[in-house]
Amino acid sequence: MSNIGIWITVAIVLFVLGSIFGLRVSPREKALGLMRDQARKMGLHPRLIVAPEWTKIPMASEKRASMVAYYSVLIPDARLALMRARVIDGKLQVVQGDQKFNDLPIALKGVYAIDMQANCVGLYWDEETDLRATQLDDMKAYLHELAQR
Repeated sequence: MSNIGIWITVAIVLFVLGSIFGLRVSPREKALGLMRDQARKMGLHPRLIVAPEWTKIPMASEKRASMVAYYSVLIPDARLALMRARVIDGKLQVVQGDQKFNDLPIALKGVYAIDMQANCVGLYWDEETDLRATQLDDMKAYLHELAQR
């Protein structure tokens, strides 16, 4: 009878320990959260959105689109024309809009595409390529540069 009591106690302890360890935030998720907070503080607007079809970002499954990070900057006085461009081999390839952006080099890592509309310029990118947030300043500068062209 005492053996059963010991086994039940061990099972309860293991269950409680498993629950405690399951609540820990993974280092990857913590780094993503810190990076997004840092981006907000510097005027970027990070969001996680469904990848638009024109970006050609691979789908998560046959019937489910991928989620992708979209970092944008708002420019209150701007009146920007609609422009959508994918990044291919480190250069912009315009899908829709002004062709003056075609073949424009982009040195940022992990960027899938860029779009510009009304008073917003944003980029779709793979946050996993820069979990330490070393590109955020360059990202913001590049987006402002695109808006001024």
